[in-house]
Amino acid sequence: YKYLYVRNAERPVVKIPDPVLRQVASPVTKVGAGESKLIDEMLRVMKKANGIGLAAPQLGVLKRIITIAPHGMPPLALVNPKITEREGSTIAQEGCLSIPGLYGDVERNLKIVVEGFDRRGKAIAFEMEGMPARVVQHEVDHLEGVLFIDKVDVATLHWMHPESSDDDVE
Repeated sequence: YKYLYVRNAERPVVKIPDPVLRQVASPVTKVGAGESKLIDEMLRVMKKANGIGLAAPQLGVLKRIITIAPHGMPPLALVNPKITEREGSTIAQEGCLSIPGLYGDVERNLKIVVEGFDRRGKAIAFEMEGMPARVVQHEVDHLEGVLFIDKVDVATLHWMHPESSDDDVE
């Protein structure tokens, strides 16, 4: 798995133990061309890595921006996302592009309401359930410097090559 942890132009996602992953991202005060360009890059990197979510700190940028693309849903960018409502509980396996090959069960809310801004700076809000809700919670954690390994049921942690897995990687 060592080669999966190399960061270069081909694999631009920041990997543990890079300290940027443990820092709190700053709010975006104005959504402009720089943020739009960053969102485009995040969507490109996420797709190339076969991910279903990515937070700006995973590209080394401490801004509160996430992108998500769970199966069956068009890609979505959220600037300054904030989870305003939470309901229910569910446990499912998660992985992370910043910790390639490691998976484990994490408890998350089943339903959420997330508010934020789109790439044009327009206020948006979504009710999400199931996998989309899980992905948003995982990515919002990244903005707080929290990784899935901080919330995982340690007994369920296991290594599996990401390219041999059918599991979703957030």
